[in-house]
Amino acid sequence: MLATPFQPPIEPMLAKLEPAIPRGEDWHYEPKWDGFRAVVFYDGSTIYLQSRDLKPLGRYFPELESGLLAALPHPMVLDGEIVIMGEHGLDFDALLQRIHPADSRVQKLAAQTPSSFVAFDLLAEGDQDLRATAFIECRGRLEGALANVPKPAFLTPATRDPDLAADWFDRFEGAGLDGVVAKRLSDGYHPGVRSMVKIKHLRTVDCVVGGFRWNRGEEGRSVGSLLLGLFDEHGNLNHVGHTSSFKATEKRALVEMLNPLLTEDAGDGFGHGRTPGAPSRWTQGKDRVQRR
Repeated sequence: MLATPFQPPIEPMLAKLEPAIPRGEDWHYEPKWDGFRAVVFYDGSTIYLQSRDLKPLGRYFPELESGLLAALPHPMVLDGEIVIMGEHGLDFDALLQRIHPADSRVQKLAAQTPSSFVAFDLLAEGDQDLRATAFIECRGRLEGALANVPKPAFLTPATRDPDLAADWFDRFEGAGLDGVVAKRLSDGYHPGVRSMVKIKHLRTVDCVVGGFRWNRGEEGRSVGSLLLGLFDEHGNLNHVGHTSSFKATEKRALVEMLNPLLTEDAGDGFGHGRTPGAPSRWTQGKDRVQRR
C-alpha cells in the first residue's frame, strides 16, 4: 500500500467536448496535450503510474518512474499527461510503441525516446486529500510544488485570458497539441465526471478499417481500438491512425461486426510492416468509418 491519502486506482476527471472556448471570470485555460493520460502517486519512496483506464503504466515507462522519483520534492498525487517530445513536436506514435510485451524493447525505447510528464492537477499533497478543494487553490499549490522541479516533470502552462487560449488553440496545432481545456476555478476534482470542457481541432475524414486491437484483458470479447487507413493513388492502404472512443457496449458489439471480416493473413493489414503498439488483428478493409 502507498502512504498517500487515497489508493490507486482512481478514475480521472473527464472533459466534455464543446465547440467554442467558454468565457468568464471563473474560467482557467490550458493546452490539451496529445499523450497518455496518467495519474502519478508518490508517497516519498515509491512512484506508481496509473492509466486513464485504471491500469498500471510503470512497466512501459521505466525512465519516467525513476525520473519522477528523483524529481518530485515531497509526497503528492498528480493528474497529467505522459508525452514524448519529438524533433517537430509531440510524437504520439513513439508513445504507442511503448505498449510492448518485451521488456527489452521497452528499455531500448526508453533510452532512445525518453518520456516526460506534464502535470495539470494536484489531487493530494502530503497527507491532504485535495479533491474537494477549489481548483484555484490547487493550482497555486501545484505551482509551488513543482517550482524549479527538473525534468521529466513539467507544469502545464495556464492562463485566465480566453484570447490567449484562442491563440494557443490556433498556433500550437502543428506542434501536436490537441486543443484547449477549460476548468472552473471554483470547481473541485470530480473523478469520472465530465466536469472540464475541451475544445479540440476537428477534421472529418472517411477511413477504412484495416484492423483492430482487443481491449486489454478482454481478448475475443471486446474491441479496444480500430486501426484506420486511407488508400493512396496506387491502391495501397496506408495506416493513418486509430480510434478508441467507444462505449463499453459498443466495443462488445464491434466483435460481432468485425469477426466476419477477419482475414487469416498473418501480415500487416496495411502492407508495410507492423503498426506501432500492441498485436493487431487484420480485416479485409471493407468497412469504413468517419473520424473527427
